[in-house]
Formats: sequence, C-alpha cells, structure tokens
Amino acid sequence: MIDGKKVLFSGMQATGNLTLGNYLGALNNWITLSDEYECFYSVVDLHSITVRQEPSELRKRARNLLTLYIAAGLDPEKNCIYYQSHVSGHAELSWILNCFTYMGELNRMTQFKDKAAKHADNINAGLFTYPVLMASDILLYQADVVPVGVDQMQHLEITRDIAQRFNAIYGDVFTVPEAYFGKAGRKIMSLQNPEKKMSKSDENVNASIYLMDDTDTVIRKFKRAVTDSEGQIAYRDEQPGIKNLLDIYCACTNKEPEEAVNEFSGKGYGELKMAVGETVANVLAPVQTRFAELSKDKQYIDGVIKNNAQKANYYAAKTLRKVQRKVGFPDRIR
Repeated sequence: MIDGKKVLFSGMQATGNLTLGNYLGALNNWITLSDEYECFYSVVDLHSITVRQEPSELRKRARNLLTLYIAAGLDPEKNCIYYQSHVSGHAELSWILNCFTYMGELNRMTQFKDKAAKHADNINAGLFTYPVLMASDILLYQADVVPVGVDQMQHLEITRDIAQRFNAIYGDVFTVPEAYFGKAGRKIMSLQNPEKKMSKSDENVNASIYLMDDTDTVIRKFKRAVTDSEGQIAYRDEQPGIKNLLDIYCACTNKEPEEAVNEFSGKGYGELKMAVGETVANVLAPVQTRFAELSKDKQYIDGVIKNNAQKANYYAAKTLRKVQRKVGFPDRIR
C-alpha cells in the first residue's frame, strides 16, 4: 500500500509497434485505474534484449512507447511511468530471486519453449530466466495486483510461488500479488488469421493495426481482413473473422455485440469492414495527434523520464534494502 492505495504494476516491451489490440486490451484500460490504485507502468526494456536489438532502434522505441503511454491518456503525475533500465533494483532483485527459483519451474514455462523455437540461434540464459525478472518487476514495488490476460497467468503464478517461498524463509517480506482482471475486455484477433491474437511481432503487416497507422492504411487493412463465404453478419464462433470485426467495433464504440449485429443487419461484409475501419481510425486519431505534440516537447518528456525514475527508484530501494538485509548482505555505509 502507498498512501492508502493498493499498488498495481504493469508494463510493455519496447519492441515492435503497439497494435490496436495492445491499446484496447491493455493501455486504454490502464487509464481508469489511477484513481483506485498507485500505478507503476514500466517500459520493460531489460526484457527486450533477450532478443538481439539494434541499440539506436531500441532507444527510439523505448522513448516512443513511453510517449505513447502519455498520449493515450496516462497522467505521469498520477502514474509512475518509467524505463525499467533506469531502476537498477530490477536487475539486483532478479539475481537474488534467481537463487530462490527452481530449474524445474523455469523448464515448465511455455513462453521459453515458444521463444526458443522462434530464436533457435539465440537461446540465451536471459530467455530462460525471463520469468524471474518479471517476478522482480512486480515484487520490487510490493504490487498488490497485476493486470493479466489468460496467456500471462503462468508468469504471475511463478511470481506468487517465489514470493511465498521467500516469505516462508524470511518472514513477511513480499506482498503476494493477485491477478487483476477488471472489466472483461474483448480479445482483439489478427485481421489475417482470426484464430490467433493480433500481435506486434506478426510478420504480415496486414494482420495488425498499429497505433500510428494513418487513416488510409487502417481502412486498407480492414478491407483486406479475412472473413468467410457465408455472407451473413452474425456474432458467433463459427464466423471468427466477422466476430473479430464486431468485437473491434464494439470495443471502440462501447456497444454490445447484439447492438452491432442489429446495426449491420442486411448489410454486406464490405460495409462492415468500412464502418469498422473508419471507427478505428477516429479512435486512433487523437492519440496520434497527442503523440506528435509530445514528441516535439523534448524538455517535457525528459522531465517525465527523470522525475518518474526518481520515484520508481525510491520505492524500489525500500524493498531492495529489506531483501538484501534478509539474505545477509552487509549493510551499506551511507
């Protein structure tokens, strides 16, 4: 707890370009949480280097992501928006927690298996111990809750296991975090393969809508979206392409699927695609405008980076000092 509020932690990797799925499924929901929680939102650039990165490109993407957090509506005065790499406590705590994590636990992590298959030429130790760094991200701020999707539950479960194991040895050191599901959001699927999630790492650029796509690009991608040959607009699993378009439309308009189906009753797929494309473009336009404004204000963004890093380091240091003392490290002379 900080100032009577429970603590919430989340973050996104500084790789790839944020998609409409990232925005509707996570970022847009974060905005509503700062009144209820003390929120830490990290640009998790330490995690990013498990895959080889071009240094200048990583720096650029990290700054763009932090700027997008603000452009999307996150207030850096109410939320701690910071670079993971600017808080050394993430890496320091990660080493300590590595010594309280079992190989068998890490071997069971499905993300390691998936990433190892995709990057067979670079199966590094960081990729294997990635879940421990993620646990450190969360436990460093004594987070009470962590927004997660179903595919991230395994990481939260190992975080809880590590925290409980450490607490069992040394007493009440870490807050054991709970999953935060909040208002049920609609999962945004790929426009080219509606059986899988929209992803910023998809090699097919037509599969994803990126937050910085202009109106023409957005509409063109929706025109190419995979549907089916049934010719009927219905919200059902047997028509995943149409269902995905309706989900996107509903997420952008706050309508229920039944309303959307009635709205497009008797219309063709082309009209549906155009309507969804125009709606999405209208939702993204204010974010893009604000991003452009913020990107020009270097002094402001630099100030956010500096001030929020100081805040994050303050709270991280409190936890880290406690952990270091518990495991027996000598006190630092200040």
